[in-house]
Amino acid sequence: MIKLIEIFASIQGESTYAGLPCIFIRFAECNLRCNYCDSKYTYITRFKKSIEEILSEIENWKHIKLVEITGGEPLLQKEIYPLFQALHLSGYKILLETNGSMSLKEVPEYVVKIIDVKCKGSGEENSFLTENLLYINGKKDEIKFVLSDRKDFDFAVSFIIKKQLQNNKIIFSTVFNRLEPQTLADWILKSEINVRLQLQMHKYIWDPEKEGV
Repeated sequence: MIKLIEIFASIQGESTYAGLPCIFIRFAECNLRCNYCDSKYTYITRFKKSIEEILSEIENWKHIKLVEITGGEPLLQKEIYPLFQALHLSGYKILLETNGSMSLKEVPEYVVKIIDVKCKGSGEENSFLTENLLYINGKKDEIKFVLSDRKDFDFAVSFIIKKQLQNNKIIFSTVFNRLEPQTLADWILKSEINVRLQLQMHKYIWDPEKEGV
Protein backbone atom coordinates (compact mmCIF):
# COMPACT_ATOMS: atom_id res chain seq x y z
CA MET A 1 0.00 0.00 0.00
CA ILE A 2 1.19 3.50 -0.87
CA LYS A 3 0.93 6.32 1.69
CA LEU A 4 -0.83 9.23 0.04
CA ILE A 5 -2.15 12.74 0.56
CA GLU A 6 -4.30 13.36 -2.51
CA ILE A 7 -4.99 12.36 -6.10
CA PHE A 8 -6.42 15.02 -8.38
CA ALA A 9 -6.42 16.46 -11.89
CA SER A 10 -5.38 20.04 -12.54
CA ILE A 11 -3.31 22.26 -14.79
CA GLN A 12 0.39 21.55 -14.42
CA GLY A 13 1.77 24.65 -12.74
CA GLU A 14 5.50 23.96 -12.91
CA SER A 15 8.28 22.52 -15.09
CA THR A 16 8.50 22.71 -18.89
CA TYR A 17 5.13 20.91 -18.90
CA ALA A 18 3.41 23.92 -17.27
CA GLY A 19 -0.02 24.68 -18.65
CA LEU A 20 -0.92 21.11 -19.59
CA PRO A 21 -3.73 19.09 -17.99
CA CYS A 22 -2.10 16.66 -15.55
CA ILE A 23 -3.05 14.05 -12.98
CA PHE A 24 -1.21 14.45 -9.68
CA ILE A 25 -0.47 11.60 -7.30
CA ARG A 26 0.84 13.20 -4.12
CA PHE A 27 2.80 10.88 -1.84
CA ALA A 28 2.90 11.39 1.92
CA GLU A 29 5.96 12.04 4.08
CA CYS A 30 9.17 13.98 3.46
CA ASN A 31 12.69 13.65 4.78
CA LEU A 32 13.42 17.40 4.52
CA ARG A 33 11.97 20.44 6.26
CA CYS A 34 12.51 23.40 3.95
CA ASN A 35 11.55 26.60 5.75
CA TYR A 36 9.41 27.82 2.85
CA CYS A 37 7.61 24.51 2.29
CA ASP A 38 4.14 25.05 0.84
CA SER A 39 2.99 21.47 1.38
CA LYS A 40 3.59 20.78 5.06
CA TYR A 41 0.31 18.89 5.04
CA THR A 42 2.19 16.07 3.30
CA TYR A 43 4.20 15.24 6.42
CA ILE A 44 1.46 12.95 7.79
CA THR A 45 -0.28 10.23 5.75
CA ARG A 46 -3.97 10.84 4.99
CA PHE A 47 -4.82 7.51 3.37
CA LYS A 48 -3.32 4.46 1.66
CA LYS A 49 -4.12 2.87 -1.68
CA SER A 50 -2.84 -0.08 -3.68
CA ILE A 51 -1.45 0.42 -7.16
CA GLU A 52 -4.60 -1.12 -8.60
CA GLU A 53 -6.76 1.34 -6.66
CA ILE A 54 -4.66 4.27 -7.86
CA LEU A 55 -4.94 3.18 -11.49
CA SER A 56 -8.68 2.76 -11.11
CA GLU A 57 -9.08 6.25 -9.66
CA ILE A 58 -7.05 8.07 -12.28
CA GLU A 59 -9.10 6.42 -15.01
CA ASN A 60 -11.75 8.98 -14.07
CA TRP A 61 -9.75 11.39 -16.23
CA LYS A 62 -9.49 9.27 -19.38
CA HIS A 63 -8.52 12.25 -21.55
CA ILE A 64 -5.39 13.03 -19.48
CA LYS A 65 -2.27 10.93 -20.08
CA LEU A 66 0.24 13.11 -18.21
CA VAL A 67 0.84 12.06 -14.59
CA GLU A 68 3.07 13.67 -11.99
CA ILE A 69 4.16 11.80 -8.89
CA THR A 70 5.02 14.36 -6.23
CA GLY A 71 5.06 14.76 -2.48
CA GLY A 72 6.38 15.01 0.09
CA GLU A 73 9.27 12.97 -1.22
CA PRO A 74 7.98 10.08 -3.38
CA LEU A 75 11.24 8.13 -3.43
CA LEU A 76 10.94 7.39 0.28
CA GLN A 77 8.44 4.65 -0.59
CA LYS A 78 9.78 1.63 -2.47
CA GLU A 79 6.29 0.97 -3.82
CA ILE A 80 6.87 3.80 -6.27
CA TYR A 81 8.85 1.52 -8.58
CA PRO A 82 6.04 -0.91 -9.43
CA LEU A 83 3.76 2.15 -9.73
CA PHE A 84 6.14 3.58 -12.35
CA GLN A 85 5.89 0.34 -14.30
CA ALA A 86 2.10 0.13 -14.03
CA LEU A 87 1.64 3.73 -15.21
CA HIS A 88 4.07 3.20 -18.07
CA LEU A 89 2.31 0.04 -19.22
CA SER A 90 -0.99 1.94 -19.09
CA GLY A 91 0.36 4.53 -21.53
CA TYR A 92 0.96 7.47 -19.21
CA LYS A 93 3.73 10.06 -19.56
CA ILE A 94 5.27 10.15 -16.08
CA LEU A 95 6.85 13.12 -14.29
CA LEU A 96 8.64 12.64 -10.98
CA GLU A 97 9.11 15.62 -8.65
CA THR A 98 11.90 14.84 -6.18
CA ASN A 99 13.90 16.88 -3.69
CA GLY A 100 17.30 15.63 -4.86
CA SER A 101 18.28 13.94 -1.61
CA MET A 102 17.28 10.41 -2.64
CA SER A 103 19.12 8.25 -5.16
CA LEU A 104 17.77 8.35 -8.71
CA LYS A 105 19.73 5.28 -9.77
CA GLU A 106 16.71 2.95 -9.97
CA VAL A 107 14.29 5.43 -11.53
CA PRO A 108 13.42 4.13 -15.03
CA GLU A 109 14.60 6.06 -18.05
CA TYR A 110 11.04 6.57 -19.29
CA VAL A 111 10.30 8.74 -16.23
CA VAL A 112 10.96 12.48 -16.59
CA LYS A 113 12.85 13.46 -13.45
CA ILE A 114 12.38 16.98 -12.07
CA ILE A 115 15.14 17.30 -9.48
CA ASP A 116 15.30 20.05 -6.89
CA VAL A 117 18.70 21.36 -5.79
CA LYS A 118 18.07 23.03 -2.45
CA CYS A 119 19.63 26.48 -2.05
CA LYS A 120 20.83 28.15 1.15
CA GLY A 121 17.54 29.91 1.75
CA SER A 122 15.75 26.58 2.18
CA GLY A 123 17.75 25.58 5.23
CA GLU A 124 18.46 22.26 3.50
CA GLU A 125 21.31 23.32 1.20
CA ASN A 126 23.45 20.28 2.04
CA SER A 127 20.77 17.73 1.13
CA PHE A 128 21.52 17.22 -2.57
CA LEU A 129 22.96 13.80 -3.40
CA THR A 130 25.79 14.59 -5.81
CA GLU A 131 25.79 11.12 -7.36
CA ASN A 132 22.36 11.95 -8.80
CA LEU A 133 24.10 14.01 -11.47
CA LEU A 134 25.11 10.65 -12.98
CA TYR A 135 21.47 9.68 -13.47
CA ILE A 136 20.18 12.83 -15.15
CA ASN A 137 19.37 12.73 -18.86
CA GLY A 138 20.08 16.24 -20.11
CA LYS A 139 17.69 15.85 -23.04
CA LYS A 140 14.58 15.23 -20.94
CA ASP A 141 15.17 15.60 -17.20
CA GLU A 142 14.96 18.97 -15.45
CA ILE A 143 16.96 20.53 -12.62
CA LYS A 144 15.16 23.09 -10.47
CA PHE A 145 16.42 25.77 -8.10
CA VAL A 146 13.89 27.50 -5.84
CA LEU A 147 15.27 30.90 -4.93
CA SER A 148 14.63 33.11 -1.90
CA ASP A 149 17.12 35.91 -2.53
CA ARG A 150 20.30 36.99 -4.32
CA LYS A 151 22.44 34.60 -2.28
CA ASP A 152 20.35 31.70 -3.58
CA PHE A 153 20.68 33.00 -7.14
CA ASP A 154 24.46 33.20 -6.86
CA PHE A 155 24.58 29.75 -5.27
CA ALA A 156 22.54 28.29 -8.14
CA VAL A 157 24.68 29.94 -10.84
CA SER A 158 27.85 28.70 -9.14
CA PHE A 159 26.45 25.16 -8.86
CA ILE A 160 25.52 25.09 -12.55
CA ILE A 161 28.96 26.26 -13.64
CA LYS A 162 30.93 24.01 -11.27
CA LYS A 163 28.93 20.92 -12.22
CA GLN A 164 28.94 21.85 -15.94
CA LEU A 165 25.16 21.74 -16.23
CA GLN A 166 24.77 24.56 -18.76
CA ASN A 167 23.41 22.21 -21.43
CA ASN A 168 20.76 20.73 -19.15
CA LYS A 169 17.17 21.89 -18.73
CA ILE A 170 17.49 24.34 -15.82
CA ILE A 171 14.59 26.01 -14.04
CA PHE A 172 14.82 28.97 -11.66
CA SER A 173 11.71 29.45 -9.53
CA THR A 174 10.89 32.05 -6.89
CA VAL A 175 9.73 31.31 -3.37
CA PHE A 176 6.17 32.62 -3.50
CA ASN A 177 5.86 36.02 -1.74
CA ARG A 178 9.56 36.01 -0.83
CA LEU A 179 11.30 36.91 -4.10
CA GLU A 180 9.59 39.05 -6.73
CA PRO A 181 9.48 37.44 -10.21
CA GLN A 182 10.55 40.70 -11.86
CA THR A 183 13.67 40.81 -9.70
CA LEU A 184 14.61 37.26 -10.71
CA ALA A 185 13.90 38.08 -14.36
CA ASP A 186 16.29 41.04 -14.15
CA TRP A 187 19.02 38.89 -12.59
CA ILE A 188 18.68 36.24 -15.28
CA LEU A 189 18.81 38.79 -18.10
CA LYS A 190 21.97 40.34 -16.64
CA SER A 191 23.65 36.97 -16.16
CA GLU A 192 25.37 34.79 -18.75
CA ILE A 193 23.37 31.65 -18.10
CA ASN A 194 20.50 30.26 -20.14
CA VAL A 195 17.78 29.15 -17.72
CA ARG A 196 14.00 29.08 -17.68
CA LEU A 197 12.18 31.32 -15.18
CA GLN A 198 9.25 29.47 -13.67
CA LEU A 199 6.33 30.77 -11.66
CA GLN A 200 4.00 28.43 -9.81
CA MET A 201 1.11 28.93 -12.24
CA HIS A 202 -1.46 27.24 -10.03
CA LYS A 203 -0.90 29.85 -7.31
CA TYR A 204 -1.92 32.58 -9.72
CA ILE A 205 -4.97 30.71 -11.04
CA TRP A 206 -6.31 29.60 -7.65
CA ASP A 207 -5.88 30.69 -4.04
CA PRO A 208 -2.19 30.11 -3.15
CA GLU A 209 -3.25 28.12 -0.07
CA LYS A 210 -5.70 25.87 -1.90
CA GLU A 211 -4.91 22.14 -1.97
CA GLY A 212 -5.70 19.79 -4.80
CA VAL A 213 -4.96 22.16 -7.66
